[in-house]
Amino acid sequence: MEYVGVQTQIWRNNFRSVLLLIAFPLEMLLILWLFSLYMGYSEATGIDMGVASEFFLGAAPFVVIGVGIWLLVAWTSHSSMIRKATGSKPLERKENTKVYNLVENLCISRGLRVPKIYIIEDDSLNAFASGISEKTYAISLSRGIIEKLDDHELEGVIAHELTHIMNRDVRLLIVSIVFVGIFAFLGEVAARSLIYGGRGRGSKDNKGNAAMIILLLLLILGYFVALLTRFAISRKREYMADAGAVELTRNAPALANALRKIKGDPIIEAVKRDDVAQMFIEHPKKKSKAAAFLTGIFATHPPIDKRIALLEQF
Repeated sequence: MEYVGVQTQIWRNNFRSVLLLIAFPLEMLLILWLFSLYMGYSEATGIDMGVASEFFLGAAPFVVIGVGIWLLVAWTSHSSMIRKATGSKPLERKENTKVYNLVENLCISRGLRVPKIYIIEDDSLNAFASGISEKTYAISLSRGIIEKLDDHELEGVIAHELTHIMNRDVRLLIVSIVFVGIFAFLGEVAARSLIYGGRGRGSKDNKGNAAMIILLLLLILGYFVALLTRFAISRKREYMADAGAVELTRNAPALANALRKIKGDPIIEAVKRDDVAQMFIEHPKKKSKAAAFLTGIFATHPPIDKRIALLEQF
């Protein structure tokens, strides 16, 4: 894959971030409008657009405010949530000067502000970048990846994560994760309301149950649309970060070797949340043969063997 350059990728990701910030609320409003059409429907008159419009206009402000609050909370507290989900802790300079030297040398070469550095106490090999601004940018490395890679290989991994930061990949991914989380949360609320609240037998109860089923189906549809968008973003960004790492280090074989070692043991046991796991340099998922045909669509990362093969062409 041809590398398009840092500035071009930054512009693209900034544009996509803005696009997502607009598209996801619009998708929520579209779902609300479709649900409003159902609420305005009756067997006698069909769809009453007046009733549907009244319902939509009454509910839309609450949807917009709810999305805004959700985004604000995630925007201001994402760093602490990610640290809690991964069990990462600050890496002290005196504990590992090698890592700090590698990060600082790469940052100096590009005139970048040095990100925070965290360590995950796990013998497996993995790493990820996070943050939405210079104050929150961070690189997290597992204990295993620090100890089991040589200096050139570790430099390649760090350069990969720095490229994610330079390209604003981390900001784009966090925005997409936030909005996918909204659909997941609302879908869970609708499902629980249907299960625990839909036990009545009257006509009003039946209509309420039907409305909840319609809403749940619409939220599931929205969730999968958002999910597919996030997966596509995630896959492409890994290729670009690999290419950017080679541009930084001028050492494609080192990153290829690092990926081979990572492939052997990438699973960080402490990370239980799948959305957080998708931020890592490699995101392995156990899958059955029956679901293998969906791998290409729902994979958050391209096949690591393909990434290695592309690096070998440099």
